[in-house]
Amino acid sequence: MTTNYMCNEFLSPSDLALFEAMKKNPKRYRVAGLGDWGVVEGLVYDNWEEKSFNIDEVRALPGIRSAFGLDFGYTNDPTALFCGLVDKGSRMIYVFDEIYERGLTNQNIAKLLIKRGYSKERIIADAAEPKSIAELREAGIGRIHSSRKGKDSINNGIQRIQDFHIIVHPRCVNFLTEISTYQWGADNKTGVLINKPVDYNNHLMDAMRYGIMDAVQEDGFSFN
Repeated sequence: MTTNYMCNEFLSPSDLALFEAMKKNPKRYRVAGLGDWGVVEGLVYDNWEEKSFNIDEVRALPGIRSAFGLDFGYTNDPTALFCGLVDKGSRMIYVFDEIYERGLTNQNIAKLLIKRGYSKERIIADAAEPKSIAELREAGIGRIHSSRKGKDSINNGIQRIQDFHIIVHPRCVNFLTEISTYQWGADNKTGVLINKPVDYNNHLMDAMRYGIMDAVQEDGFSFN
């Protein structure tokens, strides 16, 4: 059971006014005011909301591009597939589906992609797994490609995504969990935030970055 300030009959008028004023900062209000899961300070992304939408209607919008990203895992880390739609004109990202499972072999990943109807989509996968990418191609995922790596590619990708507003379909529960807890790291001695995200529980965040950066790239753009 989750409660929030609206359930507290003992709050003073000034306390209530404080929470109402907090609505100007949606991230803080969602967590500290409404009691949703997440953290308030140091989040990488606060440009998102959970909202149902009709996927077919969004796909029909002019200028929409699909964005699929794949981050490999197996025993301890899940294999994570990000499924999104990008509207560069209105700076919107729609997150409509995900895969988030441990223990998947490359053959299992291919079968799952085929079952979900994504085998013909352009999928951008982690460049650190060239063998897995090759095996997926052989298994029928012909449009899978390696992500581009380069100096500051993680921060460059994050900055580009921060320029968009992200709408997350409620069925993407693992994506919602990750994006609501994805934080910048902190200096061990001072506790001051640093310009590097914490490398934990970020599998769909990485997959999103692979897919989105491919979908929004300009001709000739490169991190190198």
